[in-house]
Amino acid sequence: MAKPPVVPTRPPCQLYLITPPAIPDLAAFANDMEAALDAGEVAALQIRLKDVDDAAVLAAVAALRPIAQARGVAVILNDRPDLAARSGCDGVHLGQGDASLSEARAIMGRDAMIGVTCHDSRELAMDAAEAGADYVAFGAFFPTTTKETVFRPDPEILTIWQETVEVPCVAIGGITAANAGALAGAGADFVAVSSAVWTHPEGPAAAVRELTELLKANA
Repeated sequence: MAKPPVVPTRPPCQLYLITPPAIPDLAAFANDMEAALDAGEVAALQIRLKDVDDAAVLAAVAALRPIAQARGVAVILNDRPDLAARSGCDGVHLGQGDASLSEARAIMGRDAMIGVTCHDSRELAMDAAEAGADYVAFGAFFPTTTKETVFRPDPEILTIWQETVEVPCVAIGGITAANAGALAGAGADFVAVSSAVWTHPEGPAAAVRELTELLKANA
């Protein structure tokens, strides 16, 4: 009797860290981040700074990129493919108002990791996937203090995406240890977390340890 075909399965949901939008003390933050990355499994680090000049972005990348990459963590810069390519980042994350995916690919090359914000829209996500995005991001799933949000997708969008498209999806927005498991179970390939890690009462390392264990339990 012929064996049934093997259906490929996606790897378990992984943690995708995002920096705070402001880092007043870069050296102190670098120490905290190093401890956090050593505390659990992190797939990617997005450096997302707001209302700072290019020099501050490049300084942050110079301090944080070697720490992350030495641990096998992909370093993604928010918004700016030009600075991402210049500073040795592994990729860039694009919002809907940023450079186009084709422009970012031309700047960063075919091996760069390029992600695209798609809010609550499968149509935007399909467009991004067809254009060659390495991942799409849906959110914000929950209220967040990190940035102002308008869209609030239902977790079902993750399930539908997982069942129909191979391109990985990231869940973002207000994610904590209390709700990350539900999004992983719904079909997120990655959960993006920011303030729940950096403002954890026991420190960022404790937060990453807790989230890593939670995601393993939901695998």
